[in-house]
Amino acid sequence: MERNFLFLALIFSLVFSIGIKKTSAMSDQELRIRALEEKIEALQPKLTNGKSFNVHGVKKQGTKKPYYYKKGIHFESEDGNFSTNLQWRAQMRFSNPGDGDPITTADFRSDPKTSNFELRRVRMKIGGRGYKPWVKYYFEIDLQPSRTFTSSSSNASARVLDWRLDVQPWQEFGFRIGQWKINLNRERVDSSGRQQFVERSIVNSIFTIDRQIGVMAKGRLNKGTMMDMRYYAGIFNGEGRAVDNANEQMMKMARLQWNFLGRDLKWRQSDIKRHKKPTAQFAVGWADTKTPCTKWSSSGCGNLGGFTDEASANGSQFDIEQYVTEFAMKYQGLSIQSEYHWKTIEDTEAQTNHDLKGAYAQVGYFFNEMMPSVPEELELAFRYAFVDEPDADTTTLTSNREEYTVAANYFIAGHNNKITVDYSYLTLNDASDTLFSKDNRVRVQWDISF
Repeated sequence: MERNFLFLALIFSLVFSIGIKKTSAMSDQELRIRALEEKIEALQPKLTNGKSFNVHGVKKQGTKKPYYYKKGIHFESEDGNFSTNLQWRAQMRFSNPGDGDPITTADFRSDPKTSNFELRRVRMKIGGRGYKPWVKYYFEIDLQPSRTFTSSSSNASARVLDWRLDVQPWQEFGFRIGQWKINLNRERVDSSGRQQFVERSIVNSIFTIDRQIGVMAKGRLNKGTMMDMRYYAGIFNGEGRAVDNANEQMMKMARLQWNFLGRDLKWRQSDIKRHKKPTAQFAVGWADTKTPCTKWSSSGCGNLGGFTDEASANGSQFDIEQYVTEFAMKYQGLSIQSEYHWKTIEDTEAQTNHDLKGAYAQVGYFFNEMMPSVPEELELAFRYAFVDEPDADTTTLTSNREEYTVAANYFIAGHNNKITVDYSYLTLNDASDTLFSKDNRVRVQWDISF
């Protein structure tokens, strides 16, 4: 009996000791897990009023369901404070002759004639808002600029065209900072995808100040009244896209736009939406700078024929001042737009002054408004333009160029998907050789955005 008792006591002691070891081992494992959980919890963002915030102080949240609309694919946060629009665009063109606007007698008479298919513009656009509804951003990338067969392949490399931030807390006052097409005149600021013709007029390349880096104040006053006005005033480097300033002087620019019927016109051509009430504006603009450039484009700083090229000119060689007056109107399928430009160039090295003048006027109409049998997507348009500029061979003389262009637009989905055909008659009165030259040009273009 005693032996049985001792045997049972021994077995109980053994089981109890094993249980204690297992319990001790489990406790160590649980402690390790608990310590790990505490470390993970310490790394999590703190809670404020039950809301989780990241290091930027922005509420962590999901996104609304993406959708597609006129600005592309739209993404938006749940609270609506952040959004992004993503859009792809291609502008495919055939032209004969295949190069740009002829400027000199040689361009008209001796340059080889070509027929050309061209991916004129292939771009990605990204824009939206952040933090506040009145804080907006936008940037645009040119994925494949076209080039001639003699140009370097670097001329066709991708480039950032626009990057800008708009802060507009009040309708009356806001500002924009970054790089963009400066708001001097309508024809240039109107997107190449919102034009009435295949390309801008011959006036554009001579008088545009194009894309610049800087800051600009802007706002709208007396909205909806007969004194409805928009203003723009800014300072910029003045050397064009993605170029540092060459001197201490800044480009200065101002524009005042009077919406005298109390309604505002967007930066786009053709009355696709058929304005039910007449909407019109009159504007004046001014720009002034000291620079090595005498013209600008999407490629940046450049020079007109006959002037020292930008690489050889000193940083303040050209003192440029220019003015523009502008009128635009839309009403029930009719659109009218015109500009008149003055530009003075003082060459401080050569001690010479040069005056340039140029203007264009264009009109377009959807004849479906008068004749229902005409397709409502079809618009017909006409444009006249002239430029008086220093002769490329003798800059003290003035040559004259003119443009007469007719166009037909078929809007499949507004400006986002359209086909344009235009024909131009171009002339030159060359002052240095006293020759009159002329040329004809036909272009067909499909412009589509996704």
